[in-house]
Amino acid sequence: EVQLVESGGGLVQTGESLRLSCAASGLNFDNYAIGWFRQAPGKEREGVSCISSSDGIPYYAGSVKGRFTISSDNAKNTVYLQMNSLRAENAAVYYCVVNRKGECTRRPDYWGQGTQVTVSS
Repeated sequence: EVQLVESGGGLVQTGESLRLSCAASGLNFDNYAIGWFRQAPGKEREGVSCISSSDGIPYYAGSVKGRFTISSDNAKNTVYLQMNSLRAENAAVYYCVVNRKGECTRRPDYWGQGTQVTVSS
């Protein structure tokens, strides 16, 4: 059984940073594309960042490029999202996701339970 457990969310002020972590069990990161989605109140879920196992290149949503960094420790089956210079519009529930085919998609196969990020101005 695949399980994804996020941590690291919380309340920060505008301009501050947070690092989200996602520990995975039941799969080997080497064969999958891993990433993060988010959902803000009243909005649809959107992809934030992803690393494809096929090319190892990280992808970012345009709104977070340059401020967020995705990384992974495959030995620990853990993926991270470093979020710097946070803005009010970054507040959302952040979900860790995994794509079985090894490529980043808009419909990941596995989802974590989510971790809340709140940004106050």
